[in-house]
Amino acid sequence: MKHISILVPEGDTSLSNLEATYKMFTMTNGHLARVGQSQRFDVHLVGLTKRNQLSNGIFRIHPDTTIDEVSKTDLIIIPAIHGDIHTVLKLNQAFIPWIVGQYAKGAEVASLCIGAFLLAKTGLLDGKNCATHWLMTKEFRDMYPDVNLVDDKIITDEQGIYTSGGAYSSLNLNLYLIEKFVNRDMAILSSKIFEIDINRHSQSPFIIFKGQKDHEDEVVVQAQEYIETHFAEKISIDELCDRFSTGRRTFERRFKKATSNTIVEYLQRVRVEAAKKLLESDRAGVNQVMYEVGYTDTKAFRELFKKIAGMSPLDYRNRYCKQAVMNPTIG
Repeated sequence: MKHISILVPEGDTSLSNLEATYKMFTMTNGHLARVGQSQRFDVHLVGLTKRNQLSNGIFRIHPDTTIDEVSKTDLIIIPAIHGDIHTVLKLNQAFIPWIVGQYAKGAEVASLCIGAFLLAKTGLLDGKNCATHWLMTKEFRDMYPDVNLVDDKIITDEQGIYTSGGAYSSLNLNLYLIEKFVNRDMAILSSKIFEIDINRHSQSPFIIFKGQKDHEDEVVVQAQEYIETHFAEKISIDELCDRFSTGRRTFERRFKKATSNTIVEYLQRVRVEAAKKLLESDRAGVNQVMYEVGYTDTKAFRELFKKIAGMSPLDYRNRYCKQAVMNPTIG
């Protein structure tokens, strides 16, 4: 039987992560018992102490054991943590050596949503891929430059380290682990019981691109604002360099450092975000949107949109436009 330690961090943590994860693994046990098979999981809520933890200022969570009482575990699951990230990490510093020690003994470790910050603090993610909530990508990259953040992914799996994207994408990681440790049929059954899309692999459709302006390079900020105002026009890198009196090589280096995107990538993401908003409205069809955001090549626009948004423009419109949802023949 696989011993699972679901951590209960100090401070504000995600009650939904804790409850859903606990329930999905224990319900798997229940189903296996009903069909005459051995239960697979020994699930525990593990805290630094056994005292009640307050979540969201309302709910109390009671760990049934502590890290001092768990000498060996097979899987550690770190839920999302909320509040000032530096304060929360300091509150939970005592988990770090325990997680590292358990991993050295053979345990696997999974983080849910922004629980990735606590996992990354251990150093176990250095040089590995990691997913977290897309809202926190700037902070994560600043704090953990040695981790390869893949902000469009729902799940990563590397050398016994698992991470999931934002919010309820943690459910997909739970399904993934159930499939890995039990079988595909059990994962499919769980997906039906909890009504989860088992084949969702990207959080790209949910990302809202707002531009990365949380930096101190004023020239780059001005260039970003110019792109965001004139994205429907033909914009060249040389034109931007001339406009802001900066050499091309220097400008491209500064832009990439400040925004984590090349100039071309930034323009593409601004255009696709504008296209998404137009597709969500009741007014525009796909071709009209393409022209309004500065593209004339239908194939190129559709490929770029799918690359960034994770689905075709028509699929996006059918999912998020109220009129299209009510009348699927529109579009």
